[in-house]
Amino acid sequence: MKIKNRLTDKIIYEDDSGSVKETVNDANLRGANLYGANLYGANLGGANLYGANLRDANLYDANLGGANLGGANLYGANLRGANLYDANLYDANLGGANLGGANLSDANLYDADLRGANLYDADLRGANLYGADLRGANLYGANLGGADGLYVFTAYDTSKRNVYCVRYEETWRVKAGCFWGTLDELETKVKETHNSKVYLANIALLREL
Repeated sequence: MKIKNRLTDKIIYEDDSGSVKETVNDANLRGANLYGANLYGANLGGANLYGANLRDANLYDANLGGANLGGANLYGANLRGANLYDANLYDANLGGANLGGANLSDANLYDADLRGANLYDADLRGANLYGADLRGANLYGANLGGADGLYVFTAYDTSKRNVYCVRYEETWRVKAGCFWGTLDELETKVKETHNSKVYLANIALLREL
């Protein structure tokens, strides 16, 4: 298996297995430096990529179903249309990554950094989002049915947008438009602006959960 940099075509990883276009299930790439790698359409289902550096890598349409990407650096990576079903992304850095249309159903995103990530039309059904950082993330059209650690409500008496609340150890963090903060910070902001009954009722509810 030869993996090349997507910009320079330089070989950055090589072993005796098959092509990255072929089935390389259960490949051990733990901690590998794959910065900028071209893995377009690669089949890495079940691969061990724990702690790997995949910053700015091209993983468009790649199969990473069941892969271990715990602690991996995927900052700025192109994961558009990728299959990440049941993948372990615990504590992974997905800041600024393009996950548009990606399948993240049942994925473990516990403590994952999704700041500024594009999750447009992504499938997050049943995903674990406990402790995830959604600051600046684009969740438009994302399917979040049954996602764990997530509470969503619609601010129908004000902006009519969805408000995403993520469970942390002893509190909640809230993403409302460009706002990202605690329940207390959100309550203060709401009372200073529109004094929305919907926001205030949901804040009170979340404090009881």
